[in-house]
Amino acid sequence: MASSRWRVRDGGGIRTLAQRSGGAALALAAAWVLLSGAGVPAQEPQASPERAGGADAAPQTPVFRTGINFVRVDAIVTDEDGNPVLDLTADDFRVFEDDVEQTVESFRLVEMTGVPDPALPPPSSIRNDYDQEREAARTDSRIFVFFLDDYHVRRENGIRMRRDLVEFVETQLRPTDLVGVMYPLTPIMDMRLTRNHDQIVRALEAFEGVKYDYRPRNMYEHVYANFPTQTVEIIRNDVSLSALKALAIHLGGLREGRKSVIVLSEGYSNYVPPQLRNIDALAGGFFNPQRYDPLAGESRMEETQQFFEMSYMRSELVYTADVANRNNTSFYMVDPRGLATGEFDSSQVPIDMRTDYRMLRELQDTLHVLAEETDGRAIVNRNDLLPGLSQIVADQSGYYLLGYTSSAAPTDGEFHEIEVEVLRDDVRVRARKGYYALTAENAARMLAPPKPEPPRAVDTALATLAEPRRGRYVRTWVGARRGDGGRTELTFVWEPIGGDQARRRQESASQVMLMAMSDSSAYFRGEVPGRGRGRMPRVSFDVDPGALELNIGIEDEYGDLLDRDIDELLAPDFTAPDVALSTPQVLRARNALEMRGLIADADALPTASRFFRRTDQLLFRVEAYAPGDVPPRVRARLLSREGTAMMELPVAAPEGERPHEVLLQLSPFPRGDYLMELSAEAGGETASTLVAFRVQP
Repeated sequence: MASSRWRVRDGGGIRTLAQRSGGAALALAAAWVLLSGAGVPAQEPQASPERAGGADAAPQTPVFRTGINFVRVDAIVTDEDGNPVLDLTADDFRVFEDDVEQTVESFRLVEMTGVPDPALPPPSSIRNDYDQEREAARTDSRIFVFFLDDYHVRRENGIRMRRDLVEFVETQLRPTDLVGVMYPLTPIMDMRLTRNHDQIVRALEAFEGVKYDYRPRNMYEHVYANFPTQTVEIIRNDVSLSALKALAIHLGGLREGRKSVIVLSEGYSNYVPPQLRNIDALAGGFFNPQRYDPLAGESRMEETQQFFEMSYMRSELVYTADVANRNNTSFYMVDPRGLATGEFDSSQVPIDMRTDYRMLRELQDTLHVLAEETDGRAIVNRNDLLPGLSQIVADQSGYYLLGYTSSAAPTDGEFHEIEVEVLRDDVRVRARKGYYALTAENAARMLAPPKPEPPRAVDTALATLAEPRRGRYVRTWVGARRGDGGRTELTFVWEPIGGDQARRRQESASQVMLMAMSDSSAYFRGEVPGRGRGRMPRVSFDVDPGALELNIGIEDEYGDLLDRDIDELLAPDFTAPDVALSTPQVLRARNALEMRGLIADADALPTASRFFRRTDQLLFRVEAYAPGDVPPRVRARLLSREGTAMMELPVAAPEGERPHEVLLQLSPFPRGDYLMELSAEAGGETASTLVAFRVQP
């Protein structure tokens, strides 16, 4: 268990000092999402190695921009054979915005070889979101994500393409490359980048497509399995494109630099030929009178319907590409059909050749739209995917970063076209097609003075939500309240964490040996048992106000020592003539019946955890002290993680020896970090304390 420091703050609440919060990393990721749109100032990522103005030029230092109209463009330059050209200088480029030439203010060549940069710390494994953010920010890491769109890949085509994808991972990727795998129904927070390429290979080998297979595989698909075929296809298109947009935003939050998404898909269309336009997708074509009519799609009405459906789909694809462009994410569309002559198998579906070819052409066009609009590539009509896949690595391995401040400084929210030219005839250049400018309202928000930082007390409270360090077996809570004879009563509570490490090693905490002492006195020494058989993992004892030390030993069921920790505390003095609060207790109930039991039990066990689900209900208990006979007035407010007041909460007045109580149901609140502020006021004096907690899915 990690050692921690404790101190008294705001009326006697005891808090740790040695824990640190990961919320800052999440806030930084959110900031990068906002800054990833064009025209927003951002620090240009460093590259290693890097060159500016030619091979012999000195490396440039990072350039920081302050204007909201600074635009950065990634430009990939290749020769006629597709090989990267890496010897250009800033004078070789011309950049136009809406046909108006711009002044290039920053220029850098980024070369990423996939080999660890010796100037950086060694790459580390990724175990959580914080590790992922840290490793994704490395300048020597390339990011690739396989988007396996099983809704738009036939089973036989997916199986046939596995070999090429696996060979690409095994031969083209390098040790520092971060790789992920995602399906249309994968929750975005479950998409984890990794350097364990064997894990990626296993995921690719297990891929199977389900295009035109409407058998439900989960509860979500059961909901619409019996809808008409065309409705099911529309739903599948929406799910896949929404997942692509979410993935691009997620990657944009991890890093500002270039990211590559390898999309395995046969294309997108809301149009379904009459022969497959079944009333019930799952039941098949039993009730479809056009099922065996090969000319059912050969009419002006059907061609018009297909035209309008594809026009609508193209607008959806352009919007998806725009989201990817805002987050500097390129789509590489891989068609697993290989060299194809038609969309349907005529031996299974009697569709005329003209309709069949028209469908194939339209579907392949959708792949080109997503690829070309995001500065990626469409690998279409190829039986051998490896040459095309190798170009994906080449695109991330060498490219130019060009930056300019828009001379028009637009704030109209409209799309502005960008064109990059190279003053050499023997090269080809690919760059982003343009950007959407900020609106006047967003520009004003970006230029507004920064919001004041949260008070230090808020940061200190949020620090208690830091995840325990590796090796921790238990969570502990120490509370202070007024004791007898001018002393302070401390209550020690513990509960097992039961993390992956403990399960893997088949070790779990069964009891805690606790020793509390100061320089001159020993207050407690003994066992704090685990919950069970009428036992409660809690002890209470009186101490003298001032500094003391807790020596904690964590043992398993056999009495073997698992971990040891020493905590330094400062017990508050509640005899002082000041308004004060005891350390708030937090009690958790999973339903209304449990909550009624907690309210009725004045001696209920508080929880040491501060991580709760939205289905939980919390009961806060706190004692308030004030000099004289006038009882203090206690208030409770729920605050956001920035310290902003969200709502006032009713406080149940104490009855007899019971403390003040505040009931909070978490169901109305989204996931995130919150603070409960408890304050007491009497005679013009006020004391307050904060309790931080996190609402999880």
